[in-house]
Amino acid sequence: MEVILKTDIKDLGYKNDLVEVKPGYGRNYLIPQGYAVLATVSNKKILAENIKQAAHKAEKLKTEAEALAEKLAGITLEIKAKIGESGKIFGKVTTLQISDALAEKDINIDRKKISINVPVQGAGEFEAEVDLHREVKSNVKFVVVGE
Repeated sequence: MEVILKTDIKDLGYKNDLVEVKPGYGRNYLIPQGYAVLATVSNKKILAENIKQAAHKAEKLKTEAEALAEKLAGITLEIKAKIGESGKIFGKVTTLQISDALAEKDINIDRKKISINVPVQGAGEFEAEVDLHREVKSNVKFVVVGE
């Protein structure tokens, strides 16, 4: 079943992508939730027209995302966590903590666009991936220190 995505969905695609999904997933989840529409001939024509009109705006967004990626490359965040005697942290470092640390530096990024690929077990330096645009991804470094 082919559907046109109306929003970005992690591990599936980005807004205005034409994707192939299993019929049950499309009929029972994506379409009722408003995340996608059925890819009919008329909807494909509407999509093509919308993409054509939004091309200039998309180029501007990509340029802004690239500038933000350069800014993120030079930043190292400090995340405070409680650390036990063995060197392990209590709890875990979340994307919300990274998003808040970026907000303190006047960079507003939604926590859903941040992913930590390596589990944070103790103090040290780590990296998180930030999805800024469909073509622009960046890594931000963060250091976990004890409180």
